[in-house]
Amino acid sequence: MKNVERLFAEKLLKVKAIKLQPNNPFTWASGWKSPFYCDNRKTLSYPALRNFVKTEITRLIMEQFGEADAIAGVATGAIAQGAMVADALNLPFVYVRSKPKDHGLENLIEGELRPGMKVVVVEDLVSTGGSSLKAVEAIRRDGCEVIGMIASYTYGFPVAEKAFKDAKVKLVTLTNYEMVLEEALRTGYIVEEDVETLNQWRKDPAHWGEDK
Repeated sequence: MKNVERLFAEKLLKVKAIKLQPNNPFTWASGWKSPFYCDNRKTLSYPALRNFVKTEITRLIMEQFGEADAIAGVATGAIAQGAMVADALNLPFVYVRSKPKDHGLENLIEGELRPGMKVVVVEDLVSTGGSSLKAVEAIRRDGCEVIGMIASYTYGFPVAEKAFKDAKVKLVTLTNYEMVLEEALRTGYIVEEDVETLNQWRKDPAHWGEDK
């Protein structure tokens, strides 16, 4: 029986959510250049896959963070997933903006949290961890306790692992870079020469592609 990590990796590849562009690298929010991109948001367009993500995140929260009082989605990528999971668990839902609105109430957190609530953060993807942990900081400033974060996917960079450890946030994911790469190679989605490019990128992702 396939585990969830491998199964979800297969599903991401099937809907072509994984993009490889070594000659025309992607630029991430962190400023890093990358030949590899995981477009997790494509899962929303496929009802069966969308339901799979909702079901598995819900299961993980029940197993690992059963004391949760509320669910928070990180804008914008995890608003939909977070709302679906909160609905499945019958829990309050909020979402956290990357920066406050510049009009109206100028909210950073949309929705209502009460001080003392135990909150699970739902994220679509973790790269360096910067934007994800900003959401954690905002929730903590609201007087709530972040008991963990669940993301659909992580690149597993050491810088992110250290950031989560320093912030004392437990991160659980549906799948990860290594599993996606393994499945992509096994199924012919990528070839061996692509792996060499990806290995070079993984060695120093913060500086890879600066000449491109």
